Amino acid sequence: MADISIKKLIKRYDKTQTIHGIDLEIKSGEFTVFVGPSGCGKSTLLRMIAGLEEITEGELWIDNQLVNHVDPANRGVAMVFQSYALYPHMTVEENMGFGLKMNGVDKSVIQARVNAAAKTLQMEHLLKRKPKDLSGGQRQRVAIGRAIVREPKVFLFDEPLSNLDAELRVDMRLQIAKLHYELQNTMIYVTHDQVEAMTLADKIVVLRAGNIEQVGSPLDLYHRPINEFVAGFIGSPKMNFIPGVIKSNNYENGDKAYVTVELANKQTIVLPINYLEKVSIGDNVKLGIRPEHIQLFSDDTVVPDTHHTLVFDSEVSERLGSATYLFGRIGDVEGFKVQMNGDHHVGMFQKINVMFALSDCHLFNKEGLRISPNN
Repeated sequence: MADISIKKLIKRYDKTQTIHGIDLEIKSGEFTVFVGPSGCGKSTLLRMIAGLEEITEGELWIDNQLVNHVDPANRGVAMVFQSYALYPHMTVEENMGFGLKMNGVDKSVIQARVNAAAKTLQMEHLLKRKPKDLSGGQRQRVAIGRAIVREPKVFLFDEPLSNLDAELRVDMRLQIAKLHYELQNTMIYVTHDQVEAMTLADKIVVLRAGNIEQVGSPLDLYHRPINEFVAGFIGSPKMNFIPGVIKSNNYENGDKAYVTVELANKQTIVLPINYLEKVSIGDNVKLGIRPEHIQLFSDDTVVPDTHHTLVFDSEVSERLGSATYLFGRIGDVEGFKVQMNGDHHVGMFQKINVMFALSDCHLFNKEGLRISPNN
């Protein structure tokens, strides 16, 4: 296991800068996930840690050693790539032990490590097979086993599940979670799939355009996103956003603050904000509410004072049995989503009454920063 410390890390290709002075601390044994849209720099950052990309500026420390100019093989890291990169003419055990063989490790040591890795990955019965005789998930396990036998301080995963179908992705996600529990190694995992990030990570690092937007636990980012980008990226389906304008604000004794927001559908809503955040009348803001926090109600329902109501124009429904997703609009705001547990029949192009708790709302200022109080 090893701590990783990244200080003011910069990556340039000629005059193009792709990583912009990143600072990050990863604790020993922590499972950290880099997540973000395509082109955000997450794979580049991972490859810099692995030593596959040169560091333009800044410092990279692994296990209290500055490794900027240390060869990849001597950094104590092992990388699992998106492609399995297995030798087709070798058996599973030969593939897993090939790197050790090339480094002159004794045959008995190689065999012991391969057997131990195969047991951990539940693939002892596959050791004599060749890659062509394996499923996609089994090939990925071989690639992971090849990393395990090196006994690295740090495991690096670069979108390892993206080539698998949906069912295999779930299975391999569980395998990787179990692997981390058993080995307790430091692991860094790159993905664009925020579900993988939420289910695997101790810590999530959200990146955008070569910068870190927010670092925190999965539920920290879910409940307390720092800005509109993180709020929209973490959570599935994506958070709903309704534009609005500040109509009035009220600060009480310096420790409480409330604002009245006129939404795009001309309704008003009163919300608490962090009293340290100052907003002005006329400022543009956005109200954020997650689809799973929205409830349907009928005309005879007594709506609590702690809730706000809207009229939702449902256009399309998706019934999955365990959940029902509605897609439509609120006034002129397109792409509004509602998620309900269980199976519900909702016809197309219906007006539906919905409500949500004020405590579930997020408010973002004109710069896109979240100004709601932390609950």
